[in-house]
Amino acid sequence: MGFKTKLYICFGSLLLLIMMTMGIALGFINQLKNNIHEAMVVRYEKVRLAGVISDETYNISRYLRDLILLDNDKNSIQKTIEKIEKSRESTLLALDTMDRIVDRPQLIELVSRIKLMYDSFIEFQKEIEAAVMAGRKDEATNLLLVGGQKYREQLYGMINEIKGIQGQTMRDLVEQGEYNYRQAVRIYLIFIILGLLIGTGITIIAIRNITGNINKVTTAINKITSLGPKEELPRVEIFTKDAIGEIAAAFNEMSRTLEDQVNRQKMYTKTLEEQSWLKSKIAEISTMYSGVKDLQTFANLLINKLTPVVGGSYGAFYMLERQEGQYCISKIAAYAFDKQDIACPNFQLGEGLVGQCALESRMITLTQIPDNYIRIASGLGSAPPKNIIIHPVKFEGQVLAVLELAALEEFSLIQQELLEQVLDDIGITIDRITSHMQVSKLLKESQVLTEELQTQAEELQLQQEELKTFNEKLDEQYKTSHQRTVELEKVRAALEEKAGQLEQTSRYKSEFLSNISHELRTPLNSLLILAQMLAENDKSNLTPKQVEYAETILSSGQDLLVLINDILDLSKVESGKMDVCPRAVKLKDIQKFLERQYLPVANQKTIVFTILIDSDLPETIFADEQRLLQILKNLLSNAFKFTEQGCVLLSIRKVQKKLTDKQEFPTMLSFAVSDTGIGISQEKHIMIFEEFRQADGTTSRKYGGSGLGLSISNKIAMLLGGFIELESEEGKGSTFTLYLPYILDGALAEAAATSEVAAEPGKPINYESFESVADEQNTGEDNVGEVIAMEHVKNLLVDRKILLVDDDMRNVFALTVALEKYGAKVLFAENGKDGINVLNKNPGIDLVLMDIMMPEMDGYEAIQTIRRMPEYKTLPVIALTAKAMKNDREKCISVGASDYICKPVNVEQLLSLIQVWLYK
Repeated sequence: MGFKTKLYICFGSLLLLIMMTMGIALGFINQLKNNIHEAMVVRYEKVRLAGVISDETYNISRYLRDLILLDNDKNSIQKTIEKIEKSRESTLLALDTMDRIVDRPQLIELVSRIKLMYDSFIEFQKEIEAAVMAGRKDEATNLLLVGGQKYREQLYGMINEIKGIQGQTMRDLVEQGEYNYRQAVRIYLIFIILGLLIGTGITIIAIRNITGNINKVTTAINKITSLGPKEELPRVEIFTKDAIGEIAAAFNEMSRTLEDQVNRQKMYTKTLEEQSWLKSKIAEISTMYSGVKDLQTFANLLINKLTPVVGGSYGAFYMLERQEGQYCISKIAAYAFDKQDIACPNFQLGEGLVGQCALESRMITLTQIPDNYIRIASGLGSAPPKNIIIHPVKFEGQVLAVLELAALEEFSLIQQELLEQVLDDIGITIDRITSHMQVSKLLKESQVLTEELQTQAEELQLQQEELKTFNEKLDEQYKTSHQRTVELEKVRAALEEKAGQLEQTSRYKSEFLSNISHELRTPLNSLLILAQMLAENDKSNLTPKQVEYAETILSSGQDLLVLINDILDLSKVESGKMDVCPRAVKLKDIQKFLERQYLPVANQKTIVFTILIDSDLPETIFADEQRLLQILKNLLSNAFKFTEQGCVLLSIRKVQKKLTDKQEFPTMLSFAVSDTGIGISQEKHIMIFEEFRQADGTTSRKYGGSGLGLSISNKIAMLLGGFIELESEEGKGSTFTLYLPYILDGALAEAAATSEVAAEPGKPINYESFESVADEQNTGEDNVGEVIAMEHVKNLLVDRKILLVDDDMRNVFALTVALEKYGAKVLFAENGKDGINVLNKNPGIDLVLMDIMMPEMDGYEAIQTIRRMPEYKTLPVIALTAKAMKNDREKCISVGASDYICKPVNVEQLLSLIQVWLYK
């Protein structure tokens, strides 16, 4: 059989096995794909439809409970019935879809039973709706209690049965896929092993038949002519007992003999070369500095010559000097010095390895050098050294200097021997140069003194002649100097006066903002509280029109409060007094908060509102949650305000954003708010980010607003390390994108699963935590829970004595009415001093509401006085203030307030706060 034929058989068999293996693998992969498609698409759709039926059935039950709980308001009843109809249509659509796609008899029967049961449930719903519309709420309640639970249990049972069947089917498909995968792996491995065995066997047989031992001998002989000086002579690996084996053995013996002879010759030659090199370098270095007369030149010559000779890549030469009565070691020369050199230029004796080497007068060697040590740099890069030698230079047993060398390779023995011999002679040279420098210094000083004596004699006479002229000029200069001093004093006084005016202006501005906040919020507080109480109409003694008037007053007051806060925020940003407090923020919490805030607005305007979060984003980011929500709420409020129809979209994702004048593309977090509103023309893109500027600022404008929102949002974004971009065309909607640095704080632990509403003594309550605890789904059960909670507040405040200290009778009246509504007994005082007197005369007071800005004795001093009384150390004191400046909250807590609430006071928030502290 020929050589070509054997190769064809060998490689043909291997290709055939590979093709068979690939065909089998593709078949199993296709089957696995079909199983996955069946499990994830077909079966999942049925499970999803079952979930829709279950959710809508739950919604209908909740709406029926809401229908019974509603007052006899036909509009509210009609809206609730429309919601029931909408959920009913969604359920029927899901049932029809499931009826079309089910194929198994068991599922067909279950769907038919569900449809029959749901038809009965619809009739049951209509009976309740009819009873409510007729005003028979007791009858509707009995129907819901008797029949509602039965229908839900039966429907949920059949739906859960469908989910169970589909879940079992999906599990069976997954198990079948795993079985097919294991079978494919087994067959694949069998064919691979079989192919390797067959291919290896065929290859070995072909090679053994084609080549022979003679080729090994020929190859080894041919290699001898091409060997390099450091390569070993080849060996012939033949162990057969024939003539070729004997030739191979003789050749191997000859190779070993020749190698031994060559190695001995190389070692002898190397020894001679090293000794010759050592002597020549010692002589070369010794003669190099024979004429040197100062240590600096000597050190430069030595370090620049010795370092490369011994194989070093970095070197430093330190001299022992006496400074301020102490010996220290200073670096006076270096080889391959780098500006990024982190080495210390001076050492005390015993300080560092250099100081220790000088103190102990012995050589120190370092081999395993850490990466953050000194680096040896060139034009192509830098690397840490692998070996460092620190060697003392001595003369008559006394250390005069220290030499430090670093190399990228280990110092050889011959290099270390050269270093030892050279340094033995350097001490003598240093002593000689030092003595010569001292003699030269003394000689120069003597020459200078002689020359100075000669010149002084000549100068004395000239000085006598010039002294008279100098005195005349001195008088003239004194007059000029005095005049300049007077002028400079006037300029200094003017500058000090201007600085004082600027400081006073800044102080007046801060005081003005603080006072104007107090003066605006104080009347606004009573206005909002009374308007809210009128709008609630608890006693039902107001007409709907009067309630609408109260709601309008309340809405206008809240709009005024937002405007006041915007002006204060703008002032804080411009003065640099706005704090940024980054912490761990969950994106899901932001999504839930914004949906809770704006879904009612979207439903009212029939606008689609969607929040999308990329799946590759982590659950938690690191940002200032308060400032982030402030920006997002402003952008979303603008989007809803300027969008009459269409949709509003908030998308949160991670992007690579190119920064201005920079080439890098850092990773940033983007919050894009898109709408289908009126849009903004290109020439107004920059203008809308300016204070008090709007896209439409005419007197006939359609939309309101102060024009501060986008300006404040843009400045806050800059404080957070980001910025806002706008993409918009007039009539085509707008997209405002907030870019923030993408920061993940891995050291922050996840937040606790539940929050503690009650704060520790002396610690203010975190209202975000309080709201997160109270924020549940808006179902019928939640409404019942809220009614129970309000009843608890009423019961808790009954006959409780509350002291209200405030100098504004409007606030006293509003808060007194609000608290007495729940059964509380309210005592009041007009300032802190009167409040303390009332407190002493009425020892049974349960809680104090303390205003801050009051005449005679303000709230801060009053709280401190109360806390100094032992009997009132634990009395709850809640600070009320209309100021909204920086550190107001911290100042109230520091003087002893239990908690803090800002005017205008939200009555529900105040009641919740009082409930917490009275409950304790």
